Order: sequence, then structure tokens, then C-alpha cells
Amino acid sequence: MDQGKIGEFLKELRKEKIITQEQLSEKLNVSRRTVSRWETGSNLPDLDVLVELADFYEVDLRDIFNGKRRGENMESGLKDTLLQAADYTNELKKKAKKRVNIMFIVTIILMCLYLLALMVFNEEQTFIWGFLRGIALGVSFGMMILGAILTSPLADKFIEMKSRTK
Repeated sequence: MDQGKIGEFLKELRKEKIITQEQLSEKLNVSRRTVSRWETGSNLPDLDVLVELADFYEVDLRDIFNGKRRGENMESGLKDTLLQAADYTNELKKKAKKRVNIMFIVTIILMCLYLLALMVFNEEQTFIWGFLRGIALGVSFGMMILGAILTSPLADKFIEMKSRTK
């Protein structure tokens, strides 16, 4: 799949409809910059947006993937299946984002507890307070590092590598 070719095709389709990137972005509820990225081939739209674009431009989804017209319209059953797959993917993304958000909240709470223990019980050098401060600090830093990895492109590579091993 050639992203550059797909982007050029999306740009061509938009120009055929005689609309601007801004108008298309408003219709699809995305930013103009996102549309620009699609058309330059930097990014591709999500599957549900691709189905919506195929409908809007009155082309087959396979035409978009190929970056050129073939002339056949997408069958209704295929369209419904793709929309269901897109909904499933979006649901998975929401769940993953929720997990990462919870992880960051726990990290903030642990950091606050660490700072509180450091300020309030700084003079007390008992084993328990030292142990609790160490756990709070270690877990919060670990979660921050894990959160940074999960929100970076490294996570996608890790997931791709993991799916190949199955």
C-alpha cells in the first residue's frame, strides 16, 4: 500500500468535488492539518473515516487503497463489515487510552504521596517510612516510563512484533 499514491488520489477526489481541505475537515470533524497529512501521504485516515470518504467521494474503498479508480462500488455487506471493524478498533483505542490515563493518575497520586512523606516524615528515618517512600518513588517513576513508552511510536512497533510471534 503506497501512502503517497493514496494521498494523491484523495487530493484528486477532493478537487473533483471542488471543496477545500477546510470544508472537508469540517464535514469529517477533523482538523485541516489532518486532511493535509492524508493528502501528502504522511498519515492515513482511520478505517471508519476511509469508509466515510469512500461514500462521500462515491468510490470503492479498494479504489482508495489502490490509489486509483476501478469503477465498481463497494458492496453494502462489505461496507457494514468494515464499519463494524472500525468501531471495534476505535473501542480498543478508547480502552487503551483509558488504561494509560488511569496509570498517569496513579503516578501523580504516588508522586504526591512521596512528596508528602518526604516533607512530613523527613526527620523520621524509620524503616517503614523509608520503605514506603522508596516504593512510591520507584513505582511512580516506573509508571511514568511505561506511560511514555506506551504513548510513543515504540508501542506500535512492540505490538507489531508481538503479533508476528503469535
